[in-house]
Parts: sequence; C-alpha cells; structure tokens
Amino acid sequence: MKTLVCRCEDVTLHELEAAMDRGYKDVESVKRYTGFGTGWCQGKWCLALCARLIEERGGDARKPITPRPPYHPVSLAALAGLDELGLRGGGGGRER
Repeated sequence: MKTLVCRCEDVTLHELEAAMDRGYKDVESVKRYTGFGTGWCQGKWCLALCARLIEERGGDARKPITPRPPYHPVSLAALAGLDELGLRGGGGGRER
C-alpha cells in the first residue's frame, strides 16, 4: 500500500524513510532528496507531517525549509508558445 506524505509531489513514506537510510537526517536535506514541500502548497500540507516523521526517526527538523517560489511570473501565453506565433490575448483571434 502506498502511503503519501506529500500529495503535491507524490512523495511516499517509503521514499522519506529511504532518504533517511541514505544519510539525509535534517529536514532540508530530506526535502531536497525527496521533493516534499516543493509542490503547489510549498509545504503547507506536508511539512508538519514530514518533520514529525524525521524527528521520530532520529533526524533534525528544528530548522525551517527554504521555500522557493517562481522567480518571475510567466504568462500562460508564453508557456503555450503563443508569443512566438504572434498570438496573444483572449478572443481566439490573431492580434497584430
């Protein structure tokens, strides 16, 4: 059975334990290894649970994680490639 500890990044309890078995013992290192806390919620849903599990397994969860939001907002048109095609705006038509 798959037990999720981070819904946003699909991190399982098994992955968290495997990270700690590999020597990652503090919350920031485990976060970087597994990816928990890096999804849409930026750790709002999973950080407390993961920190508790890390502490229970002998790790250190006293220091906070470093959230990294996107550096610059990107428009959906740029992500879709519409800027390169000269297509912008809502209405579905071509703007010149």
